[in-house]
Amino acid sequence: MEKLIGLWQSTGLFQMEIGQPVMIGIGFFLLYLAIRKGFEPLLLLPIGFGAILVNIPGAGLMDAPLMEAGHLIEPGGFLYYIYNVGISTGAFPLIIFMGVGAMTDFGPLLANPKTLFLGAAAQFGIFATVLGAVAISSAGWIDFSISDAAAIGIIGGADGPTAIFVASKLAPDLLGAIAVAAYSYMALVPIIQPPIIRLLTTHEERSIEMVQLRHVSRTEKIIFPLILLSLVALLLPTATPLLGMFALGNLMRESGVVDRLSDTAQNALINIVTIFLGIAVGSKMSAEHFLNIKTLGILALGIVAFGIGTATGILMAKLMNTIASNKVNPLIGSAGVSAVPMAARVSNRMGLEANPHNFLLMHAMGPNVAGVIGSAVAAGVMLALLG
Repeated sequence: MEKLIGLWQSTGLFQMEIGQPVMIGIGFFLLYLAIRKGFEPLLLLPIGFGAILVNIPGAGLMDAPLMEAGHLIEPGGFLYYIYNVGISTGAFPLIIFMGVGAMTDFGPLLANPKTLFLGAAAQFGIFATVLGAVAISSAGWIDFSISDAAAIGIIGGADGPTAIFVASKLAPDLLGAIAVAAYSYMALVPIIQPPIIRLLTTHEERSIEMVQLRHVSRTEKIIFPLILLSLVALLLPTATPLLGMFALGNLMRESGVVDRLSDTAQNALINIVTIFLGIAVGSKMSAEHFLNIKTLGILALGIVAFGIGTATGILMAKLMNTIASNKVNPLIGSAGVSAVPMAARVSNRMGLEANPHNFLLMHAMGPNVAGVIGSAVAAGVMLALLG
């Protein structure tokens, strides 16, 4: 009888706490969004599965190793090591940034350099959200530290790896909520952005046709990431890890002499790291870390950040049109958030709706890529001030 009682007490059902079934349900919901709805499946599927694993009572997947007098008594859980090796060190987001760089074409940005201002303007959502989080904390509604506010603000850049990198440094306890918010809103770009775009632009503005982009030489594409890295390293060293790996991946792509490395970075390596990154992020979605008022605040501030970033990119395009002879379609300003390439596709689709001859995809990729650079620079600013 005692053995039966001991067996029952060792089960997950006996050890289950009230918040754990809720989080397991949230994990299944993320799997539903990934599989059924197709929302960022490459990340939401492993994140959802990681959330399920970490909330199974008694599994010990996030348990720290047990040490005594400097000797290992019992090793830690599987997810504990994945998180500490890949997220705490910042390795996984940086490797993914290298893969993203290897997939990025700077041609549209170099062909129309003024779109860099659109990507920069879209980062206003990051800093506006930081101020909003500080204001909420000052009002006594939710207790966010300044480091928490900075980590939450990066959601506005719509760049998942950057959000994870900054959160792991400034607010590791909020990593799960920040990552889920960042990737969920990235997946919802086709739903979130169109109402904001229609509100801020007229049909005539959305119908503006842009001239064909000039040809960008291979030499320009090779030199640009090197110049970018040099400027960042000298002016903002804290942004060097992100932009350095991004520039490395892009240089492997454009140099044409390491095709095998470029292919690995774009495919096998980024896919492997994405699996472990998602599981590691899910491991921070335990009930004690996720089910609190801060999570609701993060989700609310995240959508505000994303909306402000979209709006400021559009407004910057409209401002440029007041002084420029060659008009810019304000739709491409919304692509300044770095949700690559979804935001650019939304701009292109809405441009075609307004004018069947209006092909904006390559024009929108300029501010889209600039947004990746802008979010990394914003992350460097946050880390320089608070890290």
